[in-house]
Amino acid sequence: MRILKYIFLLILLSFVALSIFIATQKGDFSVERSKIINAPKNSAFNYVNDYRNWPDFGSWATEDPEMKVQFPQNTIGKGASYSWEGNDGNGSMNTLYTKDMDSIVQKMDFNGSISSVYWQFKDTIGGTKVTWKTKGKMSFLFKIYTAMNGGVDQVIGTMYEKSLINLDKALDYEINTFSLKVDGLTKKPQVYYLSQSFTSEIGKVNKNFKIVVSKIKAFCEQNDIQLNGKPFIIYHNYDLVRQLTKISICLPITKEIFISQGSEIVAGKLPAIDAVKTTVTGDISHVKKGFDKAIDFLNKNQLTPDPSISHIEIYTITKSENKNPSKWMTEIYVPFIPKAVPVKTYYQAPVNQSIEEKEPVINSTEEPVKINKTVIPKKNTIQKPKEEEPSEF
Repeated sequence: MRILKYIFLLILLSFVALSIFIATQKGDFSVERSKIINAPKNSAFNYVNDYRNWPDFGSWATEDPEMKVQFPQNTIGKGASYSWEGNDGNGSMNTLYTKDMDSIVQKMDFNGSISSVYWQFKDTIGGTKVTWKTKGKMSFLFKIYTAMNGGVDQVIGTMYEKSLINLDKALDYEINTFSLKVDGLTKKPQVYYLSQSFTSEIGKVNKNFKIVVSKIKAFCEQNDIQLNGKPFIIYHNYDLVRQLTKISICLPITKEIFISQGSEIVAGKLPAIDAVKTTVTGDISHVKKGFDKAIDFLNKNQLTPDPSISHIEIYTITKSENKNPSKWMTEIYVPFIPKAVPVKTYYQAPVNQSIEEKEPVINSTEEPVKINKTVIPKKNTIQKPKEEEPSEF
């Protein structure tokens, strides 16, 4: 019995000593990992900036298939968040700040350990250098966990390395897999819609689109307005030099309505138009290629673009229907001015008269009948018609 007591006492003293040692260790930590991702900087930034993509590349999620993830309404940009419950613990992420196409600052709470998370995106040879860094203070339990698993740099660093590899794979396939199809000339039917119009930087159109579409959907729900199709954007102009565009972000509705003045959401009607249609299957970063294809088609067929509208983009399959960017589908319509069809004019051929005929005498009792400004006398005259000359028409 004494031996068992000594063993138990030794284990207890070892545990106390270990606890004291761990408790006295510094809780501050900083871990950083980088990787070159085979994707454009804007694609990498937009993918990471949306928390709905994190379960697809985060190693903690891919290694725990039973993890429960919760997404609020906003998962993109400043103010976005998400949370999870897994076998290794519970956590949450909040986005504090973003600088478009450059950096993201976040706050993470994992089992009571609070840390700041930083993302940096830089163009480089071969794609985009993505740097992922975290700084924080460990809780006592997290100190024990990291001490038993090789230290905090090993634990978090390994997790970041695996996640960045997953990110590269996801972006390389999902972002870079796409197809273009020139559907040709089409007649786009008339549509009624609700919209919000403004001038935007071309690089921020996607971000603005998601914000405005959510706003218009909420407006429709509040006012019992029925939607009638997929969201679309009308590009009124497209300035590649200044990288600016005036757009109307629209949701189609079943019938024409009228909204009081002063509302930022307005009602409109897009009349039927003749357009060149192209279809892009893949991430929206390739939509510009579809627009270029439509312009090439116009030029080859000597068609004149409609100056009133640059083009229209209809998002037929989006992330709400399929989370894989390679499966998204966007229809692009570039309006053109139809060629005028020449109309042939036909004239009434004059009635041939005999050379021997003279102009009839007009008196008060006998008047001629006029047909197409050709005077025909009333007296009976038998004429042998001449052979008609072939028409020019």
